[in-house]
Amino acid sequence: MNIPAELKFSKSHEWVRLEGDEAVIGITEFAQEQLGDLTFIELPAAGDTLTAGEEMGSVESVKAASELYAPVSGEVTEVNLHLEDAPEAVNESPYDKGWMLKIKVSAVADSLLSAEEYAALIESEAH
Repeated sequence: MNIPAELKFSKSHEWVRLEGDEAVIGITEFAQEQLGDLTFIELPAAGDTLTAGEEMGSVESVKAASELYAPVSGEVTEVNLHLEDAPEAVNESPYDKGWMLKIKVSAVADSLLSAEEYAALIESEAH
């Protein structure tokens, strides 16, 4: 399974790529595999303020619906509008074309995991 070393991860399976004071956010390869083919994604709008650990949207698949949780606090600066018409981009490319939000970061959750810690988490959940 692909777990990019440069990313940080939440225990609820969101990933974060920190680029200065901006964060790019999506869901992990593991999360999209567990959900199956995504059919709908609900995201906040640009200008919305998010708080780390709080709900920021949801994803729906043929199998289940799941809430998304903000891994950082800050203001949404951009939403991947391509996902409205093509939610399957998250299944095909969760760390690239399937990004969900860009946020101007005001705070990063202390609970974010490194790639190694996240690998251990999903290993423990698989058993």
